[in-house]
Amino acid sequence: MPDRDLLRLLGVIALLNVLHLVDHIVRGDFHWPIDEQSIGFLVVGTVILGGLGLGVRLYRAGRVGPRFWTIIGMLGLGLGWLSHFSPMTDQPVSGIYQGYATPWAGALAVGCLFLLMVSVLGATLYAGYLWKRGNSS
Repeated sequence: MPDRDLLRLLGVIALLNVLHLVDHIVRGDFHWPIDEQSIGFLVVGTVILGGLGLGVRLYRAGRVGPRFWTIIGMLGLGLGWLSHFSPMTDQPVSGIYQGYATPWAGALAVGCLFLLMVSVLGATLYAGYLWKRGNSS
């Protein structure tokens, strides 16, 4: 039986991820006509949201469990760190903030990213707790 709280956390992550993708679009990471940068953006967004949706479907069907979400969460934390918090990133938090004309919009975009990362961390820790408790599918 899927854990309702974990499913809620996954829903929050999906919503925040969509908002973060909108932030990327607003800051110009998606170009029209489509070029190689836009293709990369589309691939990453599709893999993240498509993988999240497929994972939820498999979780609800009992094919995967908390161990799966613990591993996916760790991968998500790594991707988030490499994409926005590592010293090697081309899109640091300061760049997100400065990508907007008004301070409130930049703060909203950065806040969304931080909420996304905190939600992924929370879901990963909670899934790890469920896994260790014995729901290890």
